[in-house]
Amino acid sequence: MRIVFLGPPGAGKGTQAKFLERNYAACQVSTGDILREAVQAQTSLGRQAAQYMARGELVPDELVVSLVGERIRQPDCRNGFILDGFPRTIAQASGLEAILQNMGAALDCVFNLRVPDAILIQRLTGRRACSRCAALYHLAFSPPQREGICDRCHGNLYQREDDREETIQARLNVYKTQTAPLIDLYRRKGLLKEIDGVGSMEEIRDRIIKAVNEVRA
Repeated sequence: MRIVFLGPPGAGKGTQAKFLERNYAACQVSTGDILREAVQAQTSLGRQAAQYMARGELVPDELVVSLVGERIRQPDCRNGFILDGFPRTIAQASGLEAILQNMGAALDCVFNLRVPDAILIQRLTGRRACSRCAALYHLAFSPPQREGICDRCHGNLYQREDDREETIQARLNVYKTQTAPLIDLYRRKGLLKEIDGVGSMEEIRDRIIKAVNEVRA
């Protein structure tokens, strides 16, 4: 399976993509994780990306496309992949299509997770990340056993810059103007599957499983 997850920040793309990775032998490819690793490692790309991410803006298309193209050619993506956070613009979608054509492959489907802004802001402002192992928590939905301390490695938890409310508002505005047009693009291509992203993780997961089974039928 070769799948794209669309949806605004906080829609649950990463959570659901990880579930599909575990259960459908496909590799999750998260551009957010790739970029954050580059920022933490202080690579040339990471330093450039950090400036955009801190303002809630999209990293330039050419930087992201080259990273993703390299990633999905790796052996662990041979049986399929789930793109989480990519493409985000029409230009990135064109870049992805060119990469897949060169590989002799094509997308199977595109899931669009729909969630109202108010719920997205609630979800994102409560997120905390471990400064040591990068594990994620949520103050309301999945809090750590000890406040401010990671359950896994006992590192300190912090709120990422891109999870602060003012940055979230900027990210949502960017999504609506630059990423939402992808919904129409993939609908015209007959690849789009609309998924209600409100409810428990299990409820949303069941909706996605139903859609996957329809595609595979």
